[in-house]
Amino acid sequence: MNKIRKAIIPCGGLGTRFLPATKAIPKEILPIIDTPVLSYIVDELIDSGIDQIMIILGRGKESIKDYFTPNAKLREKIAGKPELIKSLEAADKKAEIVFGMQYSPRGSGDAVMCAREFTGGEPFVMCNGDDLVVGAVPASKQLIDAYAKQPALIVGVQHVAPSETDKYGIIKPSRIDGKTIWCDGIVEKPKKDPPSEYASLGRYVLTPEIYERIEQLPEINGEICLTDAISAMMKDGKVYAYEFDGRRYDMGDKFGALTATVDFALKNENLRDKFKDYIKKVLENEN
Repeated sequence: MNKIRKAIIPCGGLGTRFLPATKAIPKEILPIIDTPVLSYIVDELIDSGIDQIMIILGRGKESIKDYFTPNAKLREKIAGKPELIKSLEAADKKAEIVFGMQYSPRGSGDAVMCAREFTGGEPFVMCNGDDLVVGAVPASKQLIDAYAKQPALIVGVQHVAPSETDKYGIIKPSRIDGKTIWCDGIVEKPKKDPPSEYASLGRYVLTPEIYERIEQLPEINGEICLTDAISAMMKDGKVYAYEFDGRRYDMGDKFGALTATVDFALKNENLRDKFKDYIKKVLENEN
């Protein structure tokens, strides 16, 4: 069995929920205080044992590449300022990071196809570029450990409220064994009668067969949907879902991003006390 050492992060989406900011700034590098969400996702992968990462860009997202490329001139300008040097070093990741290009937004399946040569015949992790998960054990590591015990394509899931099921791909369970959930289908954003409350939330272990399945899909409304390929493999018993632990933030959503900023500020030792005092004053004035 191949050890999982590669990961991909698709970042080709247009970020329409964050307009007008995303007209100029990719949603994946909008900051949580001072650090882009994508930086946290890359750290999650590295902490999970991944040493090769492909970030798949869309048009107008070259600034993502700039962020992950060392800047010698900037280092020279901040020489003698230890705090700034330390913050800059945090952006230099201990993994090989390469970039792919999705030249037009043709859906998640098309984005995955951009990584075919990079991943080769190996299983690999996929993280959505705007889904942040925070927990004691990285979400990607939880899926990698599950794969080591039971190799198959894995969809990372969590319970969502019944009122939220129309926002996600919802799996149809056939058998549940602890955190492992065998399933025979997945419904993308069901308008009514969702098959469960288990939602696919931006973490996967994909096997090489996924490429063949994607190639078999028709293009619908200009897009190729990864969910359709995974659903086809589910029917063949080649997929299971895994309920991972961790606090998930939808960073493509304004409220999700705001929640993350508040939570991270309350955990930041340099900001926590000042921020708490500010929140108290705001709440007192509201009352």
